[in-house]
Formats: sequence, structure tokens, C-alpha cells
Amino acid sequence: MRIPVLRRFGWLALMTLAMPALAAPQPQAFSARYHLEVAGWPDADIRHRLSHDAGHWQSEMSASLPGASGHEWGRFRLDDDRIRSLHYAAGYSLLGIRRAYSLDSSDLAPLPDRQSALVALAVRAIDDAPRETGRLRYRDHRGREERIDFRVLGREDVSLPAGRFEAVRVSLVEPDKDDRRLVLDFDVQHPGLLLGMEYYRDGRRRSRLTLTELSTP
Repeated sequence: MRIPVLRRFGWLALMTLAMPALAAPQPQAFSARYHLEVAGWPDADIRHRLSHDAGHWQSEMSASLPGASGHEWGRFRLDDDRIRSLHYAAGYSLLGIRRAYSLDSSDLAPLPDRQSALVALAVRAIDDAPRETGRLRYRDHRGREERIDFRVLGREDVSLPAGRFEAVRVSLVEPDKDDRRLVLDFDVQHPGLLLGMEYYRDGRRRSRLTLTELSTP
């Protein structure tokens, strides 16, 4: 699904990082819905689910627009308090043209897929002190390595249609391309759950993601 604003930052504009050791809090299952606004495109609702079964976790997302749809999922396990990617799959359809992608554990041994490592990024942000910086490395849907720099901006309480949450905010920019910036708000209590996202280019906000529904076991 080739929404222009998402081309570089990945499908649904989600970033991931090479596997850090996990710290508290641990992943928790949830089911969420987001509302996505992109300049020049119809609004879309996105479903996001993190589930646990038979010793592994799975993070999956799906979305649809008129004439376009997409879904992807990443499976991982916690091994010695580290996230290990096991498998990634994605499928997209645009005006009847379909594409499918898949990465196995050997593809993901050196670097994680973006769905599985979304949880790792959230845990890292929750655990780090404000102004902490680092470089993220991950596999895109084709298995290519991508890099992006991140900075933890701090925490704040946010009120959303889904309720009131404590958020940790993270800013991401491409190396040598500071005219593009992605700001993610993660829920402190549910690593991997996005509370919001804003994408900026040339100083202007081009897209926004907002959590609208949340359910937990």
C-alpha cells in the first residue's frame, strides 16, 4: 500500500530496532483500533493486535482504503529476556494488484522485522531516560536493512477517544535527512501499543495516527 508518506518510514510508518534486552514492563496482550489521517488520502482505520500463544507472541496490523488494503504480522519469542524474531509476513493490494512478502528466522537472525521489534522499541523507550538517543536497525518487508536515529523525548499524560494514558514520546529521523521526522507516543503500560503518531516533512505535519479503541484480556 504505497501511501507516499509511508514509503520511507515503512508500512503504517512503524519503526523498529535491533534486538535490545527487555526490561520491565513485559509485553501484554491487547487489541486496538487507530484512526489514520494522511494528507491527500482518505482517512483509514487500522487494527492492531498483540497476542500470546504456545510460547510465542504475534503482533499484527491490517488496514483498508478504497481500492487498497494491507496487512502484516511478525512473530517473536522472549529468549533470555530478549526478543527473537521468528517469522514475518505481509500482503498488499492496490487497484487489484497484489503483492506478498515473507521473511523467516534465518532472514531475521541479524535484524528484526518491524512488527516484532515494535515491542522492543517501546520497551527501550519506556526504560530509557529522557533525551536518550540511539540508532535503530531493522528489516523492511523486502528484507532490506533500514536505519533511523531515535531520541526519547519524555513522558506525559494524554487524553484520547480510547481513554487517558501515560505516554512516552519518541522522535525518529533518518540519518542526514532531518527534514523528515516521525513522532511516536507509546503506552507505558502496554509495550507496543501506539497512542499516537505524527509525521512531519519540511516542518509541516503530513499524517496523524490516533488510538480510538482498546481492549485487553
